[in-house]
Amino acid sequence: MKMYTRTGDAGETSIIGGRVLKDDPRIEAYGTIDELNSFVGQGLCLAQDVGFTKLAKQLLQIQHELFDCGSDLAYAKPKEDQVKVHAGMVEQLEQWVDLFEEENPPIERFILPGGSHLAASLHVCRTVCRRAERLTVTLSRTVDINHEVTRYLNRLSDYFFVAARTANVRAGVPDVEYERSGKVFR
Repeated sequence: MKMYTRTGDAGETSIIGGRVLKDDPRIEAYGTIDELNSFVGQGLCLAQDVGFTKLAKQLLQIQHELFDCGSDLAYAKPKEDQVKVHAGMVEQLEQWVDLFEEENPPIERFILPGGSHLAASLHVCRTVCRRAERLTVTLSRTVDINHEVTRYLNRLSDYFFVAARTANVRAGVPDVEYERSGKVFR
């Protein structure tokens, strides 16, 4: 099998049920989800390196779920029985957030992204996830999508934030508060 098809050489690509330009908002949204998935893979490797196996297992599951998100956005006209992302996936993220949050010290101010290598990687995931969410919201204004994808991405960015803080706790690296931040969390 050849890895190139030449069908996109004129700036178009296939979606499920049609073809669109490669800069179509749909491609921007699920392309950014694909980019996020690559960063999640990097975070997974770092989690394995430091022996944070629970996080590594979750990140692997998230990688599969991000493929589900991209698949759901790739439908020209999604039908309810075709989509993969569902409310249970959001609920699972919320459970993980709650468990990690139990390990974290209270937070009052904004923190700077960083700390340990793993935490810094998870903060990159968080910001790329937010961009994917924004692009998905933009897409939803022009075409029908599975709105569970937007909910999933919203909760996933929360997950990355809390997991980054937990990675720092486990590494013995304190979060760095933004110096000019007032108390914004209570």
